Amino acid sequence: MKNLFAISLALVFAGNIFAADATADFSAANKFYAEGKFADAANAYETILASGAASPNLLFNYGNAEFKSGNLGKAIAAFCRAEMLAPRDSEIRANLAFVRNQVQGATVRENFWQNWLGNLSLNEWTVFAAIAFWLTFLLLAAKQIRPALAVKLKSATWIFATLTISSGTILGVQAANHFSKQTAVVISAQATARSGPFDDAQSAFTTRDGAELSVLDRRDDWVQVADGSGKSGWLPAKQVEVLPGA
Repeated sequence: MKNLFAISLALVFAGNIFAADATADFSAANKFYAEGKFADAANAYETILASGAASPNLLFNYGNAEFKSGNLGKAIAAFCRAEMLAPRDSEIRANLAFVRNQVQGATVRENFWQNWLGNLSLNEWTVFAAIAFWLTFLLLAAKQIRPALAVKLKSATWIFATLTISSGTILGVQAANHFSKQTAVVISAQATARSGPFDDAQSAFTTRDGAELSVLDRRDDWVQVADGSGKSGWLPAKQVEVLPGA
């Protein structure tokens, strides 16, 4: 059995998830990793991602390579993106938690409910809410067509109506997080957040590689962020990787 907490996990080999050229590039990147050439492997995985190909396996391997190269922020961003595609993958979650534990300084963390809701992706919550809605609709229609079944179907109708309301509410919350609540992961060794979106602005706070910050605003090549302690400031966009909220 694989050790979920060891970052040097055996590489995941994707079957037919890429076209022939991408598969060859993926194999070459895996070879770099196996040879201990982690920076080369990370660059090779990043090139594949830049071509538009993405999968949990690819992002997982890329995250491992970045971690082995000493880039905590890029590793965290890769694992977060992998988790969005495969939210219940235990290896992705374990490696993400492992790398997060290496980060120094204030950082934003999901609370219990955000973490629990994250067990399903936005698409999965959409499907769940749609199924609950249509089952409720069919039960109500059956009660109208066959009044004699009304008593027998009453409990089931209430159950699925409740599921429709609750899943719809959760879907709304998750959609709002995904489209409006973003996270910036610091990808430089150290970054200085400033009081305004320009180089000469006064320093607001300093943050380190791998810190996860809430995105408040964006302006040109700057991102306004807040850390886990409540401090806010502006960072150059090149020093962070911005991720959607869910």
